[in-house]
Amino acid sequence: MFRLWLKFNAVGIAGLGVQLLALIVLTTGLGLHYLMATLVAVETAVLHNFAWHERWTWAERTRQSTGGVIHRLIRFHLANGLISIGGNLVLMWLFVSRLCLHYFLANLIAIGTCSIMNFLASDRLVFRKSL
Repeated sequence: MFRLWLKFNAVGIAGLGVQLLALIVLTTGLGLHYLMATLVAVETAVLHNFAWHERWTWAERTRQSTGGVIHRLIRFHLANGLISIGGNLVLMWLFVSRLCLHYFLANLIAIGTCSIMNFLASDRLVFRKSL
């Protein structure tokens, strides 16, 4: 389990870079509102992370799985996608609009907050061991 946690976090750190880069490009470069930019940036990171989790983090489970990649992608979006998108949007609104934090710092805090729930959802729901 500890090895999975380390792999999950390695992918998460790469996904963090993807999300933050997308957020900066969308807000500063394209002038999108921070909440719309957050939605697009999180979705970009969710897809990035799924691809790496599928091929690396839980590769042993995906090779032995009877379900296909599309079913896991749907489960990933229903679990991690909802946690990440919903959590990031709510927390970003709270941190930026109510607590007046800069959107970049607020996004870092939101990502960290959602990380543990995403690991549990991935391990127990998306890439669960075959019975």
